[in-house]
Amino acid sequence: MIRYYLLIMGIFLAFGLIPKSHRLMNALAAGNGLLHLVVSWVALFMLDLPVRLGESLYMDHLNLYVELITALGFTAAAFYARGYTDSLMEEGELDPKNLKTFYLAFNLLLITATVALFSDNLALLWIFAELTTVCAAMLVAILSARENIDAALKYVFIVSGSMLFAFLGLIFLFTLSEQALGEGTLNWTELSVHVSEFSPALLLASFTSVFIGFGAKAGVAPFHTWLPDAYARAPSVSAILSGLMQNLGIYGIIRMYALLRESSAAPHASSILLAAGVFSIALASFSMFQQRNLKRLIAFSSVEHMGLLLIGIGIGTRLALFWTLFYMLVHVLIKETLLFSAGVLHRQYRSNMRENMWNVFKLQPRAAWSLILGSIAIVGMPPFPLFPAKFFILLESAAISPYLTLAVLLMLILAAASFANFLFKAFSKVTVEEENEKDRHMASAHVETGRAELKTPTGKADYDEIRLPNQYIVRSGMRVPAVFMLALALSLGIYFPDSLRDLLDAIILELGYV
Repeated sequence: MIRYYLLIMGIFLAFGLIPKSHRLMNALAAGNGLLHLVVSWVALFMLDLPVRLGESLYMDHLNLYVELITALGFTAAAFYARGYTDSLMEEGELDPKNLKTFYLAFNLLLITATVALFSDNLALLWIFAELTTVCAAMLVAILSARENIDAALKYVFIVSGSMLFAFLGLIFLFTLSEQALGEGTLNWTELSVHVSEFSPALLLASFTSVFIGFGAKAGVAPFHTWLPDAYARAPSVSAILSGLMQNLGIYGIIRMYALLRESSAAPHASSILLAAGVFSIALASFSMFQQRNLKRLIAFSSVEHMGLLLIGIGIGTRLALFWTLFYMLVHVLIKETLLFSAGVLHRQYRSNMRENMWNVFKLQPRAAWSLILGSIAIVGMPPFPLFPAKFFILLESAAISPYLTLAVLLMLILAAASFANFLFKAFSKVTVEEENEKDRHMASAHVETGRAELKTPTGKADYDEIRLPNQYIVRSGMRVPAVFMLALALSLGIYFPDSLRDLLDAIILELGYV
């Protein structure tokens, strides 16, 4: 089955270099995601897992599950990207000559992530995880703006710099295996069998170093500083960063923590995860309340949710891990809904600032409602599926410390208030419709002069700097992925499939949780 993956990767990478038509390049990208999704689904039900191919590639329920999430998020982003890149080219923000480079990096990102997920060898996982950083940085930097290049460089420096610590941790791990087995190895399946023979102190040092690297990729505090800039500057790409890159970081942390559970270093590793999780939630919650930029608000929300995932992993119980894994899926569905909706509003208003969203229910009603419902979903309100996930993780945390649970709960309430505050101030612009209509008539009367004073709710600005909302073109195809992902999330809140439950139980069993 892994051979089919490799064949698909080669075919789409080769064919992606041939076409000059945007429609065809986008179709190949969407087809790439769909085929990964189909092959992963077939492998899940047709193969007797776990299976391996050679010494370095390995397939089990965990990496197949994360691959399914990755492929789903990538496919939705590919359908969304066509309309978004069209609008970017019309506005001169994306050079048509760079379109092929955009889709090459787009496809390579999925390919490198897939190889990383199916790598049994942790060194191979590290190498391809680093390659995903390069591909994602290309997607961030490809737009014609200096700010995008700055955001891409910041992303590379922070994540790659942190991944050097992960490399150091793998060296520790290799040395430990060499001392215990006589021959060094980084194959996860072999390490998990002999980990009880390793020095707990050095094993904890190895885990801490690896956690720094993959924690930066996941966007947990204090290694999160790349995330707000990348989200704000990388339009449709930010959805992939949320659905692919952050889950890849969490995947690496789950793998490493599963190793330590068999040693006396497990309680210390759990404390590290819990402390990092609480810190991430605290920093994100207080930062969110100050945000006036929609995409930066969503970015800090991701930091918050990564923190809660760390708490779920650090608790170390079967129930906590079950809902943490479920959380990984639901978070991608809802976060992409928010990012797709934010992208539509950005193209409509040419701004992510809440003060500039005038009459949003008249101009972009679907995006507005997707953003509202997505915000309700992301804060964990029923009937959306983050509600049971958060509830049971917090319930399990109470067994460790009621004070921990109370502190996290208060910070989650603050994060929810941040979304409510942002939406209230942004969408209250519908109450000034008459003023906005007058402003539009005033500005349109002076369009021919090239520069006009335009009175807006934010004050006065030159017409060159603020354009009227209805002058921007939003492609209809950009709205569909947001509605689809939101509907899928809502369906999981109403009905929990038995097949998904069995899959999560199989992952927990394979990781050694008994």
